[in-house]
Amino acid sequence: MTRYTRAFNDIVGFLRIPEKNSLSTASKSRIIFSGIQPTGQPHLGNYLGALDNWVKLQPSNEDSESKTYYSIVDLHAITMPQNPAQLREGKLNMAMTLLACGVDPKRSILFEQSRVRAHSELAWIFNCITPVGWLGRMTQWKTKMDSSKSKGLHAQNLADESQTVGLRMGLFDYPVLQAADILLYKATHVPIGEDQIQHLELARDIGTAFNTTFKPTFPLPEAIIPPTKRVMSLREPMAKMSKSDPSDLSRINLTDSPEAIQSKVGRATTDGVRGISYDPKERPGVSNLLGMYAAMRGLEMDDAVKAFENVTSTKEFKEEVAASIVERLAPIQNELKHLQQDVGYVHHILGEGARKANEVANHNMEEVYKVVGLR
Repeated sequence: MTRYTRAFNDIVGFLRIPEKNSLSTASKSRIIFSGIQPTGQPHLGNYLGALDNWVKLQPSNEDSESKTYYSIVDLHAITMPQNPAQLREGKLNMAMTLLACGVDPKRSILFEQSRVRAHSELAWIFNCITPVGWLGRMTQWKTKMDSSKSKGLHAQNLADESQTVGLRMGLFDYPVLQAADILLYKATHVPIGEDQIQHLELARDIGTAFNTTFKPTFPLPEAIIPPTKRVMSLREPMAKMSKSDPSDLSRINLTDSPEAIQSKVGRATTDGVRGISYDPKERPGVSNLLGMYAAMRGLEMDDAVKAFENVTSTKEFKEEVAASIVERLAPIQNELKHLQQDVGYVHHILGEGARKANEVANHNMEEVYKVVGLR
């Protein structure tokens, strides 16, 4: 069993039982942190995999102890080249999308990462205690290396410039910033997809290293993995739906018109098998659309399949799937139109969010500075 297999078993959902100590996360109150990059138009996969879950995780009005911090992580965005004007516009659009999806500024703190400088400050302190080897093992870093034709790179030959040419330090080091994002607010829980388990385990490792090197300061955050199945590309149903896919036909954008949604679903890859059944391995395209339908209607997969037991026409099936998406996205799109007419309100929400986040972040950083010896 590998280290990260053990980590997966340890932190998935709420199965892990926290230790009973001063940094235990066993309390009923939760501090949740999550972030999203302001690049590209959010799509159905983002909504079902993250944003809808963010809304559901917000504390009730009666719960004054739990906190949710939702950040537009613009510092992470600049690990890849960005047009400054487009980045500013993307941040505003992302804020409007989050509000339209149901993020409530009365129950959550919504803010831009770069407006809270403590993120960068804590990341530097973490850099000073994080072994290079931990970062060299990150799967996403290895993927970047492979895409740059640098296969076989390991931590010990990171200094080989011939193997790292064209790659930027930000891409290598951003998991440390990600750990700082989470631990800065002493988060107890982080909603993530299964592909981010390794990064959360790194955050836990860095928190442990800090607590051991200096004094117990940070709780070790647990994962909250949403129950929604991963949404796949409409064109390549074995690949995840992605903002970076060059084909807009591969995804359902949250801002797509009903006509666009109907057209995209109608052209989605399926198969020639008669009837509708759920089999991701043998029928990935049909299964992907079934997953969307089940999520849009709030059904279990068995019930979604049963809804189409008398449907033999793929065309009819796709029409029903498209209709379910159009219906679910309609209120979000209506709210988005209202917010686009009141940009001042959105800027106000982000400003208030940054103020509240800074209050907590600056307080926690003062504690960190004292522990480290900088104060």
